[in-house]
Parts: sequence; structure tokens; C-alpha cells
Amino acid sequence: MNADRVSSSPHISVVIPVYKAENCLNELYFRLKKSLEEISNNFEIILIEDCGGDNSWAIIERLAATDARVRGIQFSRNFGQHYGITAGLDLCNGDWAVVMDCDLQDQPEDIPRLYRKAREGFDIVLARRRTLRQVPLKRLTSWLFYKIFNYLADIEYHENGGNFRIISRKVVVNFRRMREQLRFFSGLVQWMGFPTASIEVEQAERFAGESTYTFAKLWKLSSNAIVAYSDKPLRLAIRLGFLMAATSFCYGAYFLGHALIYGSPVPGWNSLIVSLYFIGGIIISILGIIGIYLGKTFDESKKRPLYIVGNQIGFDLDQN
Repeated sequence: MNADRVSSSPHISVVIPVYKAENCLNELYFRLKKSLEEISNNFEIILIEDCGGDNSWAIIERLAATDARVRGIQFSRNFGQHYGITAGLDLCNGDWAVVMDCDLQDQPEDIPRLYRKAREGFDIVLARRRTLRQVPLKRLTSWLFYKIFNYLADIEYHENGGNFRIISRKVVVNFRRMREQLRFFSGLVQWMGFPTASIEVEQAERFAGESTYTFAKLWKLSSNAIVAYSDKPLRLAIRLGFLMAATSFCYGAYFLGHALIYGSPVPGWNSLIVSLYFIGGIIISILGIIGIYLGKTFDESKKRPLYIVGNQIGFDLDQN
């Protein structure tokens, strides 16, 4: 058994949300250990298991029993990746914190490079993927998706970006102060405005398994981020309403003038019904947008905890 013990204030913490990763965790640990020891032996690895239904938690318990620098928590149910990141940052004690995914597409060997760049005077250093391992059609749809997302959310979020980055203790402390229900890690960190840099990294192939981020999950995450960080959909709805009113007024004035000048009859019920249905659809859509914002405000007013821990190893959760 490894007798290494992490001090109450490790130099570097690694926060990793885990979901259906039973085939990745052993390899992830060994590569992390080797890379982190290039920086310091005084580190901690925090694994947050998000109730994926596989054997991940048992592996985390075994790793923690072998190396006290490995710590783990398991949620009471599936809360989502960004809530896992939140839990890890709530509990980490390092002077620096690295956030990364568990599938080894974020390569542990890049952590020393992130650390060296951060020591140049940056509180945040992002890992930007030099190339994306996607088929051309998916790359095109991803590019289009992020263009629309950035426009609506008022966030500069690049498709080659991700969660993989290193942040200073100052960023972690301020991140903990933001307790809104709608969690989007990259957006929250970017909003702080601390000195930021980036390095280019190669995205590796998934070590095992397939991505669990379906289009539906991506859409839910993006819509939550848009609502959480921007009121632009509401402002666009107002503009659309004024545009529709102006168009309808001009349309009506044209037919009225045509009838007065030429004595032609006003077009019948077909155009009227089509116009009513069209305007009715616009009104319902606008009310739906307003309803989404009201619903999210209602969720915030409940003041429920962001996550609930079911099991833990290596932590005194009274500190949270």
C-alpha cells in the first residue's frame, strides 16, 4: 500500500467528473500520478462519480485505499458533469486546480505545460485542442452550433475549447461564491475576468467506451447556458414583436390604400387566417421564452443544494 499522504494544503488538485468510466480509471490514475509528480508529490486527485451505473465507484474506492492522494465522492443520483466539477472545486484544497474529463481525451501529460504557463502570471490557462477528432459533417454542425450559441449566450466559447484547464486558488475561491442552479463551468470562469492564457494540445482518442454526450444533452446544456448568462433571447423577442407589428401595419396600409385608390376589394379570409396563425405562433413562442426565464427564476428561488453526496472517501464533508 502506498504510504504517501497529502497535506492539508496540497500544491495542486485535479478535479475529474466521472461517468461510465470503469475502463478508463486505472490508466487515468497511473498517467496522472506520473505527470503530477513532475510538478510536486504533494497533490490530490478528486474523482466525482455521477451515478453512471457501472463499476466506477468501486474502482475509485480501491484507488483511494491504495493512494491517500486519491479522494472520491459519489452523488446520490445523476446531477451532471458541471455539478460534478462544482463539487470537486468545493472540496479541493490545492494552490492550483486542474479540471479535466475522465476519458483520457484530455491527456494528463499536458498538465505540466498548463502549470508552467500559469506560473508566468496567469490565473487561468486553457487547453485548446489543435485538432478535433470528428467526422467532417459533425465538425460542420459543431461549428454552426457554437456560432449560434456564442451569439445567443454572449459568451466567446470556442469549439476547440473544453473544460480542460488549470486555475489558481483565487479563481477557485470566487467560483465557490457563485451558487446559481444553472451551471456552466467555462462560462462562470470566463465571467470572472482573471488573466487568462491558453496553450494548444492534441486531443487523444477516447481510451475506452463512447461519448455519453448525446445531442439532447448538448442541447439542454446549451439552452441552460443561454438562459443563465444572457437575456438576448428576450431582447430578440421584443425586436421580432416590433418587426411583426411594423410589417402588419405596412401590409394593412397597402391594402387599404389600394382599395381606396382603385376600389378593389380587400383580400378575403385566407390571407387573414394565415396572418392570424402566423402572428399567434410568434406570440406563443415569445411567451414560451418568457416562461423559460420565469421557470429558471422559480428554480433559483427554491435554494436547493446544487448536489447531494451519497458516498465519500478521503473527505471530511463537514468542511463543505
